[in-house]
Amino acid sequence: MGGPAGTAVSLRVAAVDLGASSGRVMVGRVGPDVLDLTEVHRFANEPVRLAGTLHWDILALARGVLDGLRAAGPVTSVGVDSWAVDYGLLDASGALLGNPVHYRDSRTDGVAERLATRLGPERLYATTGLQQLPFNTIYQLAAARGTPQLDVARWLLLIPDLVTYWLTGEVGAEVTNASTTQLYDVRRRAWATDLMVDAGIRPELFPPLREPGSRIAPVLPALGLPGEPEVVAVGSHDTASAVVGVPASGENFAYISCGTWSLVGVELDAPVLTEASRRANFTNESGVDGSIRYLRNVMGLWLLQESMRAWGTADLPELLRRAADEPAFRSVVDPDDPAFLPPGDMPARLAQACRRAGEPVPTTPAGTVRCILDSLALAHRRAVRQAQQLSGRQVETVHVVGGGARNALLCQLTADACGLPVLAGPVEATAFGNVLVQARTAGAVEGDLAALRALLRETQQVVRYEPRGAQAAWRAAEERLGV
Repeated sequence: MGGPAGTAVSLRVAAVDLGASSGRVMVGRVGPDVLDLTEVHRFANEPVRLAGTLHWDILALARGVLDGLRAAGPVTSVGVDSWAVDYGLLDASGALLGNPVHYRDSRTDGVAERLATRLGPERLYATTGLQQLPFNTIYQLAAARGTPQLDVARWLLLIPDLVTYWLTGEVGAEVTNASTTQLYDVRRRAWATDLMVDAGIRPELFPPLREPGSRIAPVLPALGLPGEPEVVAVGSHDTASAVVGVPASGENFAYISCGTWSLVGVELDAPVLTEASRRANFTNESGVDGSIRYLRNVMGLWLLQESMRAWGTADLPELLRRAADEPAFRSVVDPDDPAFLPPGDMPARLAQACRRAGEPVPTTPAGTVRCILDSLALAHRRAVRQAQQLSGRQVETVHVVGGGARNALLCQLTADACGLPVLAGPVEATAFGNVLVQARTAGAVEGDLAALRALLRETQQVVRYEPRGAQAAWRAAEERLGV
């Protein structure tokens, strides 16, 4: 990936991108006609279950980050992004109070219903604009109420803010990730302190907010990193950076940031806080440059990832080839069924979901993969259509970015399901978005999101999938699911 040969490069920056299964450090080279990435270090992110609780191994992640930044060599700046909602607690001395709990842990079971009854789902949505998900930070904190760690904590830092603290010694909360907590006022772009108090959560736990593009501090000299680069706030929710990395032209596009989750939506100037939006379970998350990521979480390729883990040594390219030959719509399920959320034997759960719905049960791995991909394409279709109806934004093209952009069968099925062209790529949209915000802060590139995306279009290749077939078959499949 890169720009024209011989073009002068004015900047090298490091993007730390932490995902649910792995982390990596990427070096980006950025100039007026240049944008490319090199992966310098990748490391596993393997949760640990101890005493019945699923934790993130945050110290292993921190070691991977530092090893990666040393491998990167001298860079101008560093930006950190990760998944949302999870957090670490610091005491008054700045020490970490235990490993962060994984959002897939069962501690939040039933908490959302109890707290929503107390606070009112309408109030929660009118304030935060957030999709109702059982692992949102507000419910994690409600589940942790009364624990010694929470009682003595001085600061709550979301995962990218925690890594940034260890790099700089500065506490803060970047807004794109803060907006996923269900404790953030999406209209005011500020902490929802009244909501915190009524939920029994101490507002003083939450540090000052930062906007993407703000300079934080140089890395601590004691870390011994080459050149002691500056740390810059980027869209620290990986989806916020991924949306910056969508090579769209104009505003009439939908995006699907497709990996473990599929984040399906449109980019808006203001939140949509209608009752219809709440009932459709759409979320309004803060984006870069004051934008709103209006989207819906779909369970995503987690279903395929867990199925592959259950099968052991299965060959994914071969499975996808065989799945393409399977009959379409033989079996479809709702990928957002809560039964699919925890780790476990996903093929068995898919079979159970088919039985409950009266669908034929897949009998081969290829049949299971086709069930997953048909079902995801249906969910993408539903989310894109609802996003248009609820926001009033017309969609002419669907951009698929992230790891799912490599899955040609899923991209083609999504184009067929939506009845719209799909542009797939870049796979590394999150890292590109991270790098572009850093580069703009340093003055290596200028302009708004449209200008940043123009540089992406000039330097990155995408694959176009045209819709095929009639929409009637997709409508019939939706009717079978009752959606």
